[in-house]
Amino acid sequence: MEEETLVYVERDKLRELFKRKLTQAGLPEVQADKTADLMIFADERGIHSHGSVRMQYYAERISKQGYNLEPNFEFTQNGPSAGTYFGDNAVGHYVAYQAMEEAITMAKNSGIGMVGVKEMGHSGAIGYFAEQAAKRGMVAITVCQSDPMVVPFGGTKPYFGTNPIAFAAPRQSGEPILFDMATTVQAWGKILDARSKHKAIPDTWAVNNQGEPTTDPFEVAALLPVAGPKGYGLMMMVDILAGSLLGLPFGQHVTSMYKDLSQYRRLGQFHIVINPAYFGDERLFLEKVSEMVDELHDIKPAQGFEQVYYPGEIQETVKQRYAKSGIPVAKSIYDYLVSEQLY
Repeated sequence: MEEETLVYVERDKLRELFKRKLTQAGLPEVQADKTADLMIFADERGIHSHGSVRMQYYAERISKQGYNLEPNFEFTQNGPSAGTYFGDNAVGHYVAYQAMEEAITMAKNSGIGMVGVKEMGHSGAIGYFAEQAAKRGMVAITVCQSDPMVVPFGGTKPYFGTNPIAFAAPRQSGEPILFDMATTVQAWGKILDARSKHKAIPDTWAVNNQGEPTTDPFEVAALLPVAGPKGYGLMMMVDILAGSLLGLPFGQHVTSMYKDLSQYRRLGQFHIVINPAYFGDERLFLEKVSEMVDELHDIKPAQGFEQVYYPGEIQETVKQRYAKSGIPVAKSIYDYLVSEQLY
């Protein structure tokens, strides 16, 4: 399989290309601005599955009114630490950001803030929202459901989605620690990224229509859960928190991302924010997180490794590298971004 040529684009230029294409498709500017933020957040960390590779999809869904472009948002606080945010099927990046702001406010006031996000579109790399809270001194967990594209452990038919989990915590020095993982071996966007670059995938990522492992990204029919039954259990947990708990469609009933781009997704997300000051000495907590990172870095690396990193740290090193080299984008996608073509 011949790999496609890459174009290296400076971060701010790529972000502007994202925003331009989103507004060109019809997304209101304030929502386009936040969506572009999340897309560049992903691409500059090497999470290309949620960056430029998604743009043509977003533009087409916006153009076909698959997002509500004139939404009526509503936050309902149901208790000191609990609330729901109605996203009215607007673009998920903006909805999830606003909902996280509400969760942060509650955590500041009562120690914990939990917000269920109801009726939204795809929200991109959810690590952005966990880091949003960690940058304000909070610990955060956020989970989000997605449409069925994963075979359950021992099964042959997709039931749950990739259902990601993100966690972030502040520390005394340096950026917050952050990790963001799909509950599958790899996210569906990684398949899209491999397709865009015409690259083979490992045979442990996915299966074809016969349920057999495949290395051809164009043959992928379903993904596999990470660590077998453990990933399967995690994706069920996410679906319950972000779907059933909020009275939304669950499992195989979640609307497809790609089948009808004029149809609302009705997705759910769940934010949990914890204020360290309510559980002990906040300064000591920050010191301990920093000390943990230092101790991990001090561990002698195994053969073939240069250093022990804390979970998610590799993405920060990628960000630093791309700041110098530019962000790699498949040439066909770059040509699309600079064109007047919508989709």
